[in-house]
Amino acid sequence: MNTAIKTLVLLLIGGATTAAQAAAPGDEVIPVKKSTLVNLVDLLVQRGVLKPDEGQGLVRAAEQEAAETQAAQVKSNEAKAATSTAEDAGEPGNSAPKTGKTKHVGYVPEFVKKEIRDQVRAELKAEVLQDVKQDAKTEGWGIPAALPEWVAAIHPSFDMRVRFADEFYGKENAGGIANAGLDAAGNFFGPYNWLAINRLANSPQGGLQRQVSQNPNEAIVNNQIDRLRLRERFRLGFEANLSDGLKAGVRFATSNLNNPVSNDQTLGNTGQSYQFAIDRAYLRYDYLDERKTSWFSLYAGRIVNPFLSTDVVFDPDLSFEGVAGSVRLPFNRGTSKLAGYKAPNPTARFGINQGQQTPDSLFLTLGVFPLQDIDVSVNDKWLYAGQVGADWLVWHDSRLNLAASYYEFQNVNARRNPIGSHVYDWTAPQFVQKGNSMLAITDDQTLNGVCDDTVGCLFGLASRFKVFNATAMFDYAGFDPVHVLLTADYAKNLGYNQQKILTEFANGVVNYTDSRPRTTAYQIRADIGQVEVRHFGDWSVNLAYRYVQRDAVLDAFTDSIFHLGGTNAKGWVIGTQYGLSKYAWLNLRWLSTDAIDGPKYSIDTVNVDLNARF
Repeated sequence: MNTAIKTLVLLLIGGATTAAQAAAPGDEVIPVKKSTLVNLVDLLVQRGVLKPDEGQGLVRAAEQEAAETQAAQVKSNEAKAATSTAEDAGEPGNSAPKTGKTKHVGYVPEFVKKEIRDQVRAELKAEVLQDVKQDAKTEGWGIPAALPEWVAAIHPSFDMRVRFADEFYGKENAGGIANAGLDAAGNFFGPYNWLAINRLANSPQGGLQRQVSQNPNEAIVNNQIDRLRLRERFRLGFEANLSDGLKAGVRFATSNLNNPVSNDQTLGNTGQSYQFAIDRAYLRYDYLDERKTSWFSLYAGRIVNPFLSTDVVFDPDLSFEGVAGSVRLPFNRGTSKLAGYKAPNPTARFGINQGQQTPDSLFLTLGVFPLQDIDVSVNDKWLYAGQVGADWLVWHDSRLNLAASYYEFQNVNARRNPIGSHVYDWTAPQFVQKGNSMLAITDDQTLNGVCDDTVGCLFGLASRFKVFNATAMFDYAGFDPVHVLLTADYAKNLGYNQQKILTEFANGVVNYTDSRPRTTAYQIRADIGQVEVRHFGDWSVNLAYRYVQRDAVLDAFTDSIFHLGGTNAKGWVIGTQYGLSKYAWLNLRWLSTDAIDGPKYSIDTVNVDLNARF
């Protein structure tokens, strides 16, 4: 019971005990039996309004005051009787003259007053303290006025992750180091480390066959020996408000410098320092109207992923380099449901990016991103991207995101060197994981004076990549604070040209036995739990099925964990997150995957991540 109700009850009881004393002749007095008062006090004690000793005190006080009132009443009656006798005898009485109706002021016992004061003080203390803390945080109390304004404008962020990654390989996996990278029919399969092979392409040690025989541990990717690895990621960022709508940011992170889809450092480098790099450096401008509605955003530099997407196309750790802009057309402005909605962190659910976080709007996002700078500018590698979509609060906090995207990668596919030339060496990829179809840029038929390998020495991507991507997300909030997020993602590469591949490259695709188009990917996923794991006991679970054919997306930028990175994989993902405190949480994921094409290649991966942030 709150303070106001308890105070009223105490006043009523206090008033009841003095009602008889305060009453004057002619006043209406409602008699209350002792048993009724005792029952009322007992009820208040049972409900927790009064303590037992307070209840007993009220009863004793009532009994004492009732006795005193009764004695005073007897004395008053005797005096009245004496006065009446004197008047009857003609003698003047000593009573005061009548002046009309007498007014009385109710008496509140001192212990009741003390109880009220203590209760009010206890309950107001917490409320006042909370208000003071909020004012101090908002107004920046404790920050010396002598400090420059830019100090308060800078907002730091920090996160750290320690990962236990356990990898279990199928006992029937083909290829691999034990089989010299060959399948059961003697076909080259690998899985190969194309970056290591390309690194020695124009040297006496160049050639796939020579590398496999002389340096198999480097040239062939492990797919048979189980292993446990410990990794960590550390990121430190700063964002500054430069003026209205304009921000600048920078983020430092552990990095291996050569892998765009992972900031992890594998433990086991005792005696060596970790690599630490600038992961992001950007300017961002947001145009806001008088209602603080964002109509337009512009990004430039090394920026966050600006697209609504999943890890089927882009790994969560991937940063984009270039320029991107997003135009939004809001609707339902000024409605109560929109005013009370607080958008969550768009990447709170691992592997999902919910985009710009502008509910009830249509949006268009365009971006131009240089991927690799080549000496001759016409040969630079680029990504041109566009996305159109809708972000809609369909019911209370339940939210629907729809997006259709087109990603065109320019100059990323392999081109065969002319005889005696290295002119197209630049078409070899700067980074790959595994899965995409590969072609020999140089082999013994190019007669360039270095490569004598019949399979090839320098390799590149067989397909062009013009990827159409459709994404739908529905976040149901009917069980708030528990949400149910359903996600469907579909990707189709429109750039694969089988006829061109067979015409230009005599050996065709070298890591698969055929050159047929395999260009489709999709994922179905469900997340249940808190939107953000922010406190102890917060939780979230997810289940997903993913199917990614070998040339559906660029293997360099897709998820680095599913099938240990790359494409040509299908399988299940089960994950759970649990809050350990306000600043720490646990993320557990189990992934079971198989190769779609080629010899059998199965992997079960267990990741246990301990995360911290502020």
